[in-house]
Amino acid sequence: MFSIFFLLLSFSSCVLTSSHPDEVKDLPGLGFPLNYKHYSGYLNATKGRYLHYWFVESQRSPSSDPVVLWVNGGPGCSSLDGFLNELGPLHVAADGMSLYNNTYAWNRVANVLFLEAPAGVGYSYADDQQYSTDDDSVSYDNYMALQHFFKKFPKFKNNEFYITGESYGGIYIPTLSLRVLTGPANINFKTFYWKDFAIGNGYLDVQNLTNSLIFFAYYHSLIGPKLWTSLSQYCCGGHATQETCNFADSPSQDCQNAVSEASDIVGGTGLNIYNLYSDCVQSQDKNSRYLFDKKNLLRHLPDSKKGNKYFDDPPCTDASNLRKWLNQPSVRQALHIRPHVQDWDICSSEVGMGYNQLYYTMRPQILQLIGSGVLRGLIYNGDVDMACNFLGDEWFSYHLGLKVTKEFTPWKVDKQIAGFFKSYGNLTFVTVKGSGHMVPQDKPAQAFKMIESFLSRKPL
Repeated sequence: MFSIFFLLLSFSSCVLTSSHPDEVKDLPGLGFPLNYKHYSGYLNATKGRYLHYWFVESQRSPSSDPVVLWVNGGPGCSSLDGFLNELGPLHVAADGMSLYNNTYAWNRVANVLFLEAPAGVGYSYADDQQYSTDDDSVSYDNYMALQHFFKKFPKFKNNEFYITGESYGGIYIPTLSLRVLTGPANINFKTFYWKDFAIGNGYLDVQNLTNSLIFFAYYHSLIGPKLWTSLSQYCCGGHATQETCNFADSPSQDCQNAVSEASDIVGGTGLNIYNLYSDCVQSQDKNSRYLFDKKNLLRHLPDSKKGNKYFDDPPCTDASNLRKWLNQPSVRQALHIRPHVQDWDICSSEVGMGYNQLYYTMRPQILQLIGSGVLRGLIYNGDVDMACNFLGDEWFSYHLGLKVTKEFTPWKVDKQIAGFFKSYGNLTFVTVKGSGHMVPQDKPAQAFKMIESFLSRKPL
């Protein structure tokens, strides 16, 4: 009897102390203890497609804090950049060998799921290695992956759930959110527990972002008065306003010539499109996130530099430290990366070159989400970003036709103005003063205050 009791007790203890198979037990370069659990592995998308995820539990209260999904854009760039450079709790040092703590990590107040999508990006892959895709396919794969995530982590099914991200995430987030809102998933997506969405420096409307970029350049002293006079005369009928100007596809050759000159200044003079006031890092990174976003930024403007020579100048970001750390065999093993999976890179040229953009505005999607009556939306922009400039997203928010419930108002961090916000009922537009494209990286304290306020429904 004693032996049987001892065996049962031992078995019970093993069950109670058993860990999740995807739990990360140690990380090379980590020299300090963590006060949270984290997990890395694969989520099933459509047949034969597997999306890598890295999930960090909240440092505060995992059982009651919300679950926040984070996706980066590109299209074709990795959300581990968001983890290791922006809002994640661990950042990679410049030497590419050691990790340090991020004081303003979003998992101080939330459980955060970083998803590398679509297949072919980062450590995500497809069995057939065919990586051509489009907006609808990406949203469906992400939708399937989310269902698998909650099967792997059922204890989080009743937590509030938020969908967030940045850049081309301006397409990913609304399209995925609509699937979550209207789809037949057999999990608690459509109940009280799914809350809201947040889009940072989002690629929300091509026409707005293209036209507003020229205004941004002029009012930030990049375009001189002579060129501005030509732009105003040939593209705006002599009076430059949002309503009168057409910089994107004017049939006037004079307008096209003037816009080509302006786009040469923005994209071809060594300016950092992510942050106008930051210097360019002189990296020769051929798969730089910078080059992917620069391609999106300039492709709708007339190009006087034939042959896409915008891409000849060195990119302004450098991910060599991330690449060095993530591609160590010991790191791959710790993150449960499957042996046959490609080396990690910040962006995938296969995905980027084979990507088919289906949507050029998210107006119908955002209106449907906000019109549901139960969801809130946050659109925020660093105000010195040119990749997805604040003015274009401000125009987008205003022209949704929603009722203004609070006019442009400053918000503060440590008694200093951190930016401005404007409310349209359940939708809020926020600027972050002095930040570029990657707000949690450029202004971590401000980004943390903003997301904490949003998640807790407190005023900024």
